[in-house]
Amino acid sequence: MSQKFKIDDHVSWNSEAGRVSGTIIRVHTSDTTYKGHPRRASEDSPQYEIKSDKTDHIAMHREDALTRIK
Repeated sequence: MSQKFKIDDHVSWNSEAGRVSGTIIRVHTSDTTYKGHPRRASEDSPQYEIKSDKTDHIAMHREDALTRIK
């Protein structure tokens, strides 16, 4: 299965603070640890690391949580 997003794509997602936008900086296609917690990932269900536009915070989400921004 082809990944929906790739590195440098601009995306948005919901957070506790409301809608946030950022740029994908890494795609994980195998299980990984993020901020001390295990994250499941595979070719069919990747996890995306995203750097926030406003705060430089790094978040990790699955495809279904992200929306592409033009």
